[in-house]
Amino acid sequence: MVPKHPFDEGFRSKARQRLADFAREPVSGPTHALKRAAVAITLLPVRGTAAFLLTRRAEHLRAHGGQWALPGGRCDDDENSIEAALREVHEEVGLELGTGDVLGVLDDYPTRSGYLITPVVLWAADDRRLRANPQEVASVHRIALAQIARPDSVDFTTMRESARRVVRMRIDGRFIHAPTAAILYQFREVLDGRSTRVADLEQPLFAWR
Repeated sequence: MVPKHPFDEGFRSKARQRLADFAREPVSGPTHALKRAAVAITLLPVRGTAAFLLTRRAEHLRAHGGQWALPGGRCDDDENSIEAALREVHEEVGLELGTGDVLGVLDDYPTRSGYLITPVVLWAADDRRLRANPQEVASVHRIALAQIARPDSVDFTTMRESARRVVRMRIDGRFIHAPTAAILYQFREVLDGRSTRVADLEQPLFAWR
């Protein structure tokens, strides 16, 4: 069977085109009080098929220690979102990528903890230098895109603290929560040609801090 997401030039061109066709929308409401941050959806091969990197944050980190996350972090004052995403991928998992490896950018996602996250999609053709930085990352995982492409991979629930839907994604038998789940959900939709918006999707209570 031919994989739906082969890690080849054809899939790279398709992903780049879908992201180019995607019209980013500004977040409704004020964002001036939010700190700018960027995360990287880093595409790389697993047995010939496309996968993305997911990390487990080091337990000792002051914010969100032990949680599942995409590589990323706060933007420095002199950085734009793409520069920050490339720097964070290098610092956290050792991949040295450049602007030529950027496929596109998704919608900004405002978090309850005070950040405005810009997701940047990267293509890592050479992942031989992949390694976890123990100061920031407990483990690094390659997750096949097929996992988030399944119809049952996205799940919505509710909580009494918010009227908004809470989004989560089922990956490797566990739930990954927003903001990571919201960003991956939008990426999945954009790859399939759907301009699904996620800024109104809620995060679980433990991510509000």
